[in-house]
Amino acid sequence: MKTLAHILAALMLTLLVASCQNSSVDDLSPNGAGTQLPEKLVQSMKAKGMSLTSPVMFRIFKEESVLEVWKRKDNGRYDMVTNYQICKWSGKLGPKFIEGDRQAPEGFYAVRPAQMNPKSSYYLSFNTGFPNALDRALGRTGANLMVHGACSSSGCYSMTDAQVAQIYAFARDAFKGGQESIQLEAFPFRMTAANMARYRDDPNYGFWKNLKEGYDHFEITKVPPKVDVCEKKYVFNHTSDPNAPIAATATCPPSDQPESLKMAYQSYQTSYETAFSSMVGKGKITPPSRSIQGIAEAKIIADWSARRARGERVTQEPPSLSPQDKDAATKPQVMVRLASAVAADKAKEEREASKRTRMGKSIASAAPAPITLAPSPVPSATAVTQQPVAVPQTTAALTPEGAAPAAEQPAPAKKPWWKIIGN
Repeated sequence: MKTLAHILAALMLTLLVASCQNSSVDDLSPNGAGTQLPEKLVQSMKAKGMSLTSPVMFRIFKEESVLEVWKRKDNGRYDMVTNYQICKWSGKLGPKFIEGDRQAPEGFYAVRPAQMNPKSSYYLSFNTGFPNALDRALGRTGANLMVHGACSSSGCYSMTDAQVAQIYAFARDAFKGGQESIQLEAFPFRMTAANMARYRDDPNYGFWKNLKEGYDHFEITKVPPKVDVCEKKYVFNHTSDPNAPIAATATCPPSDQPESLKMAYQSYQTSYETAFSSMVGKGKITPPSRSIQGIAEAKIIADWSARRARGERVTQEPPSLSPQDKDAATKPQVMVRLASAVAADKAKEEREASKRTRMGKSIASAAPAPITLAPSPVPSATAVTQQPVAVPQTTAALTPEGAAPAAEQPAPAKKPWWKIIGN
């Protein structure tokens, strides 16, 4: 037995040393945090002039349910490496307003090493960085909005475990290469002229036009834009000074964008406006998807979420103010309760039933013994044969479970005993 133990110990030590020599310490982290990118993908990056540890950027499109991975090439511009179909994202098109509205955020966010979670309950995850400076300036609330695995979402962007392992690896390797923060851009849809025309009447359209400015800057330069917030809106590549004092609620300072960027952006916008006008003239060929109708709907959904969390009976789906759902109010609503709330109620009923049973048994055992009075003497010649008197039976609903039935008592010879006492 000692020999076998020594052999096993030596084998374990050999495996541990080999693993440390051939991979990083991160590979020993749980939940696949050390997953390496497929060799085919690595070769594709090299062919495009990218290294394994070159900077990375993520773009998310809700309506298309796509997460794109972009990496920097040797020439400084970014190119898309791959994309993943989002398994599930929460809520509708539109930003996140308040805690409990079940909305996945939209906007420009920074992911830093401290936001990576290799021990996530959802396999692997990283925090999007919500709320950012603009969210806080607009009074938007919420926390722990993630990109994670497990394909389950209540305000997050959820991938399959295999997908998030690769996405996590892209971020991990970029941080190893010295990247301090990764830009995460989350959009309601691809911000083309056709899509903007489809949603021109949406209450979120003003916010989306602001997002489109950053989208356009990246499309023009193929470099993640420098993002700042002033006058409660995003500004992109507004200044080349990384230390320029820009406050989220203050007036925007004068822009010092390079002239070449200004000209390129203006040319891009001229082409866009022509295409947009053309699409508006064609009408909405593809109907718009559901979107959150502002803070009013967010508050309604947040209340629904709170009541659901308390175990109250609520509709199966959260309330909606979307025009597509205007007829839903006249239809019967399926009411549901959380399984945990139902189980808690059942357990409470069982405890109360058990308590009633114990009380019934205690009362039955504490009841005094029946009183038997001796019959009055009578002449032997006129002795009367005693007949038993039946005792009334109680119903099953009133008889304590397990209590013994009362014994039958013989009747007195002449009078019932209670008449004797009463006299």
